[in-house]
Amino acid sequence: MTADARFWNKIAPKYAKSEIRDEDAYRYALERTRSYLKPEDSVLELGCGTGSTAIELARSVSKITATDLSEAMLDVGRERAWDAGAGNVEFQCSSAGQAPEGPFDAILAHNLLHLLPDLALVLDGVVVRLAPGGLFISKTPCLGEMRGSWKYRMFQVAIPLMRLTGYAPSYVDFIDIRTLEAAVQRAGFDIIETGNYPADTPGRYVVARRR
Repeated sequence: MTADARFWNKIAPKYAKSEIRDEDAYRYALERTRSYLKPEDSVLELGCGTGSTAIELARSVSKITATDLSEAMLDVGRERAWDAGAGNVEFQCSSAGQAPEGPFDAILAHNLLHLLPDLALVLDGVVVRLAPGGLFISKTPCLGEMRGSWKYRMFQVAIPLMRLTGYAPSYVDFIDIRTLEAAVQRAGFDIIETGNYPADTPGRYVVARRR
């Protein structure tokens, strides 16, 4: 088991009880995502956490394979899917780089890309798991956009300290929007929609189509 798997397993009970920080932004991004999905689609979600997004979208697609490296997170997701009657959500324990092969019509990665030490490698894997013309839909906290602010300086100090005491994952990238979108395009995608939900971090929402 990796250090990150142990971290997410440890915090899973608390994470499952936490409220969404910006419910309006979450709902808006969710509905934008839903607008791109079709009833016959097979969808892969990377870093699904406790499965909230997969369960919300389940009725809009044929099947969702929801993956995460934390088995404890997935156990919460399985219980929630059962309670919601979302029988077309399948949970699998895997890292983003070792996800099921597909092909999939759409791949989702919400609040994940800034936690990947090798973003380019994972994006290359996303491309090969998508059907031609398939969609990659992500939302990423772009901490680099706050560069120069007091909040940015606070994060730079706090995150390493939290990591040392076991309260943060092993890697957090202070990525900015330009760098993120350039990486997506280099991997073989055309970006067709962007937005900031929420605007204050910002949480960069990107919809990209495989070339």
